[in-house]
Amino acid sequence: MKAIEEVLQEVAERLKDNYPYGHPLYAGQMLKPPHEVARRAYELALHINPNNHALDGGRASSAMEKDAVAALARMIGWDTHLGHLCSGGTMANLEALWIAGQLHPGKTILASTQAHYTHQRIAGVLGLPFEAISCDRRGRMDIPALERRLASGGVGTIVATLGTTATGAVDPLAGLVELRSRYDFRIHADAAYGGYFLLADNLEDGTKLAFESIREAASAVIDPHKHGLQPYGCGCVLFRDPSVARLYRHDSPYTYFTSDEMHLGEIALECSRPGAAAVALWATQRMFPLERGGEFAKGLAAGRTAALELYDRLRRDGRFVTGSPPELDILVWAPHAKRISDASDLSRRIFAEAARRQLHLAIVTLPVGLVDVQDMQRDGDTIVCLRSVLMKPEHREWVDRIWSILDEATTAAGVRGFTG
Repeated sequence: MKAIEEVLQEVAERLKDNYPYGHPLYAGQMLKPPHEVARRAYELALHINPNNHALDGGRASSAMEKDAVAALARMIGWDTHLGHLCSGGTMANLEALWIAGQLHPGKTILASTQAHYTHQRIAGVLGLPFEAISCDRRGRMDIPALERRLASGGVGTIVATLGTTATGAVDPLAGLVELRSRYDFRIHADAAYGGYFLLADNLEDGTKLAFESIREAASAVIDPHKHGLQPYGCGCVLFRDPSVARLYRHDSPYTYFTSDEMHLGEIALECSRPGAAAVALWATQRMFPLERGGEFAKGLAAGRTAALELYDRLRRDGRFVTGSPPELDILVWAPHAKRISDASDLSRRIFAEAARRQLHLAIVTLPVGLVDVQDMQRDGDTIVCLRSVLMKPEHREWVDRIWSILDEATTAAGVRGFTG
C-alpha cells in the first residue's frame, strides 16, 4: 500500500541518524549485529507473534525456548536447571536477586565497585541491603577485602561479575567458591557480557578458571543479545536448583488451561514475552552449536585476539598509558600527559577526532588505580579513558585500519611523543 511505503520511507530517513553499529570501525559500545539467521527467524515468528508467557500463546516458540535455554545451561555445565529468556541482563539479574532475597531475606547483597550499577538499584527495588567491595588493580573483586566483609556476617548473596562493563574484568569466581566453604552465602554469576567466553580457547588461566567455576554458582545470567548474535532484547536467567520454581508459584486461572505442565510464565516475573526472541535464539544455536572449537567459539576468540593486538600496540606507544591487559575483548587506554586532568581532556579530543574519521570509540571514567598512569601528576581520583569493545569477529582483520585512524586522530588531537 502506498501509505505503508510512504511511512517506511520516512522511517528509513529517520534511521540515518545512527552510528554504523555493524561495521568493524564501530569499536565503541557493546553492540554486535544479530546474525542473518536470527533476523530471519525472528521475522518468521512475527507473522504469528507468539507470546511465551503461556503455552496457549506460543506453543512452538515455548518449546524452542526451553530447548535454547537448556543448551545455555549445558554450556555452563548444568544437566538440570530452571531458566527462561527475558528482556535483558537487568531483568535477569532482578529475578536472580529476587530469588536470593526470598532464600536469604534481609541479608546483604555484595558486588564489586566495578559491577554493573543496576545491582545496587535492584537491591533497592527489592528492599535488600547492598554493599560494594573494592577491586584490585585489574578491576576484579578483591578477595581479601571480601573476606574481611564476610567475617562481619549478614551477607546473603555475592554477585561475581564475569565481564565488567567498563573494562571487561572477570571476578575470581573460584576464590568465591573457596570462601563459600567457610562462610554461608549464595553466589550469583553475572555473566551477561562474558558468559559465552566459556567456549573460547585463548583465555588466561585465571580467567578460564573463573568461567569454569560458573557451574558452582547458584544462579547465572547470560545475554544472548550481546555475544549470542541476537537482536535486542534477549537475556537469560538460569538457576542450578530447579526447586526454586516453588518461589514463583501463583494462581492465574484465565491464562493456563491446556496443559498440566509448568509453563514458562509460571517461572518468570515478566508476563508477556516475545516468542520471536526464542525462535531466533533457537535457530542461531542450531546453526552455531555452543561447543568449544566450533565456528561460534572461534568468533569469540578472534575478538579477544584483536583486543590483545591493539593493546600491545598501545602499550608500546609512548603517547599512551593503558589499563590491564584485556581478559576478554574490551580494552581501555588514555593519552600520556603531564596531569591526569590533561589526559582526560585529550581523551575527549581523540574521541571526537576519531569519530570525524569514522572510527567510533567510547569513553569511560575510571579510578586512577585501574590505569598505569606512570609519571602523570595525580590532580584527580579518576581519569577519562578511551575504550574499545572489539566483539565482532571481523575486528581481528581490522586492527591495522583501526590503529591507523587512531594514530591520525591522536596526532590531530595534539598528543605528541610517538615512539612505536
